[in-house]
Amino acid sequence: MALLPENFSFSRQGLPVVAVIALVGAAIFVGSGLPDRQLEEPTREPPRATGELAGSPRVAGAGVVEPSSETIQVGTALSGLVTDLRVQPGDYVSKGQPLFVVDTRALRSRIAETGAAVGEARAAIAEARAAIAEARSAEATAGRQLGLYREVEDPAAVSRAEVIRAEGEANAARERRQLAEARLAAAQARLASAQAQVGSAQTELDRATVRAPIAGEILAVNIRPGEYLSTMGGSGSQAFIEMGETRPLHIRVDVDEEQAPRVALGEPATVSPRGAAERQVKARFVRAEPRVVPKRSLTNSAAERVDVRVLQIIYELPDADGLFRVGQQVDAFIPARNSAGQRGEAGRAAK
Repeated sequence: MALLPENFSFSRQGLPVVAVIALVGAAIFVGSGLPDRQLEEPTREPPRATGELAGSPRVAGAGVVEPSSETIQVGTALSGLVTDLRVQPGDYVSKGQPLFVVDTRALRSRIAETGAAVGEARAAIAEARAAIAEARSAEATAGRQLGLYREVEDPAAVSRAEVIRAEGEANAARERRQLAEARLAAAQARLASAQAQVGSAQTELDRATVRAPIAGEILAVNIRPGEYLSTMGGSGSQAFIEMGETRPLHIRVDVDEEQAPRVALGEPATVSPRGAAERQVKARFVRAEPRVVPKRSLTNSAAERVDVRVLQIIYELPDADGLFRVGQQVDAFIPARNSAGQRGEAGRAAK
């Protein structure tokens, strides 16, 4: 090549130059494609203990807000179409207040039919009783007549045919009475059966109106008028209505089983909503569940372990003007026992 020196060797001189140029180009390409790694303030303030707990032994846990009665899933005892929905989420209902009504047309038809049967049975009873009274009167008359004939001492005064006729009338009246009594018993049995059917239909009619089992707030309504409800549950076993007592609210805090022995049970906990660590309240201890259970409530943290068991501790939240809602995740800090097994200083001060 005319542009290159005569003693130029591409393999020993040109190839290293090409390699250096390629390396420089690759470094420029990679450097220009790197994301901006400037430090920024976190978008969400991490949870932290404040006050006396900040420098004292403590146990951290994640919790979920729930009604103080726990969540009640309302079902139905009868299958059928929803004809009347009387509540919506956010309503506060009293115990026994109607929530929704299932179609009752078939039940009302049954009540009408059995009511007619009750009327027929009562009419049959009245007829049988009248027949019994008539038969008893005829039986008494025939018996008196037969008694007079038998008291006559002179055989020639009363013919044998008259005595036989009187005996026949007495027997016939007795048979009519027995037959009327049998009809009365049958009519009374029909009446009892019809009344039992009416009572059963009335009970079913009352069960068609689903009522609130306790006083509380309606948390979710998963049915609409016109939907068919089954006693086996809705699609995906979703509750028809969810409700619970939200005055006050509770939180269920999960504490890792390894940290559970350190918890000072009975002490109040410092609680803040997820993402609002600066808004903290004191929650009153209610109880600790007797069983340690597998962890179910997840916080979506990358470092979170799910193959653990947790002790669930229930606390009562104070009135916080809508700061907490059912199903909301919270962060909790609980005073810990010291190494001697006594309550921490922070726990005694909080108490």
